[in-house]
Amino acid sequence: MTRILLLGGTTEASALAAELARCGVDAVFSYAGRTAAPVAQPLPTRTGGFGGADGLAAYLGAEGISHVIDATHPFAAGMSRNAIAACRDTHTPLLAFERPVWMAGQGDRWSHVADTEAAVAALPDSPARVFLAIGKQTLHAFAAKPQHHYLLRLVDPPEAPLPLPLASVILAKGPFSAEGDEALLRAHAITHVVAKNAGGSGAEAKLHAARALGLPVILIDRPHLPPRARAESVAEVMAWIAGHPARLGV
Repeated sequence: MTRILLLGGTTEASALAAELARCGVDAVFSYAGRTAAPVAQPLPTRTGGFGGADGLAAYLGAEGISHVIDATHPFAAGMSRNAIAACRDTHTPLLAFERPVWMAGQGDRWSHVADTEAAVAALPDSPARVFLAIGKQTLHAFAAKPQHHYLLRLVDPPEAPLPLPLASVILAKGPFSAEGDEALLRAHAITHVVAKNAGGSGAEAKLHAARALGLPVILIDRPHLPPRARAESVAEVMAWIAGHPARLGV
C-alpha cells in the first residue's frame, strides 16, 4: 500500500501535491507552520513539527507512511536531517525533491560563503545599505554589524522587535520580477545583497536585479546534508515512487 508523507512549504511541493491529488495517490502534506497563511493544498494537510527524528519515526509508523518526499526549503536543514534519521530507522524510502542551485552568469558579482556568520563577516565595516533577503530566522546574526541599514522583505509581519537597529520591512510574497526588484533596489539605494542559494525561479529576480545594477551579492551556500536520493522534477518524483516498494510492514 502506498501512502506518501510530503514535507512541503515550497513551490515544488505544491506542484507535486497537485500531481499526487490528480493521480489519486494517498498522501499527507506537512507544513512546518512558520507562515501565517500557507498555500491551500489539494491533499490532507497537517501543520507543525513532529518532535524531532524520533517523533517523526513514530508518526511514520502510526500513519502507515510508505514513502517520504522531502520538498522542504533547501535551508530547512533540521527537518531534512530528522527525515533522514527517521527514514533510516524505520526503513522508509526517502526522496529529496530539490531545486537546482543558482549558478553565476556573466556580469554577476557573487561571493559564496558557507553560512550566515560568514555572510555577516563579508559585509563591509563602513555603513552600507543591504538588501537582506534571507527570511527572518537568522536576522540576529547581523546585529553584529549594526552600522548598516537593512532592507527586509518578509511574508508575514515580525512577531517581535527586530534585532537590527536600522531596518526597513516590506511585506510581500513571490514570485517577483527582475524589473520590480531592480526598482526596489534603486528606491532604497541598496549597495549590497545578501541571499541564500535557495534556487528556483520565484526568488531569483533579486539576483538579476543585482546584476543589472552591478551590485555585489553575498550568497550563502546550502547546508551540507548526508547523501540521499534526489529528484528535480515532478515526473522524476512520480517515477521514483512507482519504482520503490513500500517499507516492510506497510
